Amino acid sequence: MPPFEPPRRDALAIPEEVTVTLSQTSQSHDAERELDRMRPPDEARAIVERHLSRMPSELVPLADAAWRILATDIIAPEDHPPFPASTMDGFAVVAEDGSPWREIIGDQHAGHVLDVEVTEGYTVRIMTGAPVPRGANAVVPVEATELAEDHVVIHQEDVRIGANVRPVGSDVRKGDLILPAGTTLGPAEIGLVANMGVNPVAVARRPRVCVLSTGDELVEPGDPLGPGQIRDSNRFSLTTALAAEPCEITFSGKAPDRREELEGFLRERMELDDVIVTSGGVSMGDLDLIKAILFDSEDVTVHFRRLYLKPGKPLNFATRGDTLIFGLPGNPVSSLVTFELFIRPALRRMSGALDVDRPRLRVRLEEENPGSDRVEFQRGIVAAGPDGTLTARSTGRQQSSRLASFLGANALLVIPPRERPYMPGEEISALMLAPPRAAS
Repeated sequence: MPPFEPPRRDALAIPEEVTVTLSQTSQSHDAERELDRMRPPDEARAIVERHLSRMPSELVPLADAAWRILATDIIAPEDHPPFPASTMDGFAVVAEDGSPWREIIGDQHAGHVLDVEVTEGYTVRIMTGAPVPRGANAVVPVEATELAEDHVVIHQEDVRIGANVRPVGSDVRKGDLILPAGTTLGPAEIGLVANMGVNPVAVARRPRVCVLSTGDELVEPGDPLGPGQIRDSNRFSLTTALAAEPCEITFSGKAPDRREELEGFLRERMELDDVIVTSGGVSMGDLDLIKAILFDSEDVTVHFRRLYLKPGKPLNFATRGDTLIFGLPGNPVSSLVTFELFIRPALRRMSGALDVDRPRLRVRLEEENPGSDRVEFQRGIVAAGPDGTLTARSTGRQQSSRLASFLGANALLVIPPRERPYMPGEEISALMLAPPRAAS
């Protein structure tokens, strides 16, 4: 028998391609562990903000600019009013004239200028908003006068200079900053822009948003339910929430649990949209295809997949170029809560809005509230007492499947994690969805 010879060292070496495969596998596992690390909501939001792109501006007719986000400052091009204007119907007079009798020498209506000059002993009948004639420096209200043929008797003894007259530029001075960029154009803001003569107006282009529900179990609201099926509510809740924000919903629909079709559709929308919002398919199941598609796509970067949050732990956030992809949980409450915490502020920041965040208030609990193992955003009702004290209570059972927990809620109560319950009178933070109610 030949003597035993130990194998050469290079014969024990792992082939290069196997080494690379093992290394890649290790890196992949490390990457997945990092993606699945439960991040606090503030850390996750900071990650989202780092990947936002500002929308370019576009000119739109003023009539179409309601609730859009202003892209440039509005500077007053002229004084407003541009002339001294009467604030009421009455008679334009010289205030220093002590005589009660004045001869009427004309009628001054809004929209034109009467070519007369008011001197002592004379007056001009004037309408609200009309320019005050030359020489006049006050307006006496019609109810303080009495007509007598072509004269008027002034029953007001002391007429002050400037009474009932808006001076030039009393509302706005030429060169004033009227509205800063980032202002949401509501009724008053639109009126001010019109007053400045700005039309069309520069606004931020609205982010294009696709909303997609996933799951073969989903049925349209008007269709009958089969065995194991549920109706698709998330898509309708999300599109309604989006309708209140500065965005354009480009697609709203449902996709089946077939990977090839779903992946093809997502690829198409990545080319067309600024934001893709999916509902479902991001947890730990075999048919959670959104999560798998995003992770396996070479040109898509997944930034996180789990949050230290209740409800809404399995939130996926990814990007492809400038396109943001939010894979929301399928439970309806989780879907709406994560929309409020991440998607709504992202859309507003992309549009350059000044009012990105909803207000947060400190409130006192009305009732005992159980602690949680994660930061919890409970649906709640905040009320203001006669002395201004703000109190809060939850809307009842807080399961992430119970959409009715949002009914009547005007706040998300922020409950930090701890083992013992919160007691009545303890102070917490509340993210306000609507103004506080009056305490009953």
